Amino acid sequence: MRIFDPHIHMTSRTTDDYEAMFDAGVRALVEPSFWLGQPRTSVASFTDYFDSLIGWERFRAAQFGIRHHCTIALNPKEANDPRCREVLDLLPRYLAKDGVVAVGEVGYDSMTPEEDEVFAGQLQLAVEHELPALVHTPHRDKLAGTHRTLDVVRESGLEPGRVLVDHLNEPTVAVVADSGCWMGFSIYPDTKMDEQRMVAILREYGTDRMIVNSAADWGRSDPLKTYKTGLAMLGAGFTESDVDKVLWRNPVEFYGQSDRLVLDELPGFAPSTETFAGNSVLRGGGA
Repeated sequence: MRIFDPHIHMTSRTTDDYEAMFDAGVRALVEPSFWLGQPRTSVASFTDYFDSLIGWERFRAAQFGIRHHCTIALNPKEANDPRCREVLDLLPRYLAKDGVVAVGEVGYDSMTPEEDEVFAGQLQLAVEHELPALVHTPHRDKLAGTHRTLDVVRESGLEPGRVLVDHLNEPTVAVVADSGCWMGFSIYPDTKMDEQRMVAILREYGTDRMIVNSAADWGRSDPLKTYKTGLAMLGAGFTESDVDKVLWRNPVEFYGQSDRLVLDELPGFAPSTETFAGNSVLRGGGA
């Protein structure tokens, strides 16, 4: 099983997580810029954070055989803080960097006028920089927020096939499926989606434009939820090709629209016959 985790916040994870992810088959990931849990007080803190995403975290992942990519944006929650708005002027510099494969996370938190403005403006940056967009749907009033999200996407002129609408659930998947956008699902221990609910959605809607992620961060989450979803799919009768499509080919197709994905094997990580829970894995070959 090869895995591309298309949404995981490794800044908040440990090296043990990287090792476990590699053993489970994770070979590439995307780390979206996000809210760190407490308010940032200046634009300089964003600069340091963005620099770490395109530099240090990319290097750290490589030490464990995983290709690291990121998305850059002003997160919806921080769009409401006037101290953060100046970061919008910095974004073009970072959106031109290697390893930045989309504008994101953008979208809604509380669906305020400030979020409307910042969301629309960052979708325009995606158009101007010829990048896909990763969109965050709100935790509250999710269906109304998803409808509003799709309205803003339509107004932006960004093609639906270049938009991934994330954190979906059963009430919101149909409207996104009909829009032509990609559908993202975060698999969590207690909230959002779980593996069996995800399998049920895949049975109903198929595997096209479906993206499964762990969205693991500093809260209670699990960086192996992509792997566990793959096992649940196999247990439910999906084929290995189906699993490969959802966990690898789909995220590669979506983020590949940036022309910045790097997926070749890292030096020092050679094939091995060792297995992890019955699945062939790659092991470090003595870097």
